[in-house]
Amino acid sequence: MTTNNIQPWQQNTIVHHSQILMLSFERWTGHTLLNCTGSIEEVTKALFEADFALVSHGIEADPIFNYGNRKALQLWELFWEDFTSMPSRQSAQEVVQKERDRLLAETTIKGFTRYSGIRISSSGKRFHIEKGMI
Repeated sequence: MTTNNIQPWQQNTIVHHSQILMLSFERWTGHTLLNCTGSIEEVTKALFEADFALVSHGIEADPIFNYGNRKALQLWELFWEDFTSMPSRQSAQEVVQKERDRLLAETTIKGFTRYSGIRISSSGKRFHIEKGMI
């Protein structure tokens, strides 16, 4: 789901970011994010094509998504370029913003936290996230 022919997993910055995601997840949780071997590019592609949604956002005051694998792009019904320019707060209903803020604060302290909740696609469809981890 990109507007050009270059897939996100083919971009050098995303290859590097994917490595950071994998290493960070393992560091904080003690588990591997994806059981995959191969070249860096093959692992990056496998992460992008995984059967679970994976997203990340920056550390700005109003964080912007900086990664979403194919499953996430499908759930949010967005192209890569649109997803990676969207403030992550827009993915949650306004009524759950305080809970989202609390979870982000908890993550800052602990390194990660688990959650479940409802998110909103670009067309307004609601979907449930279960066994999520921030």
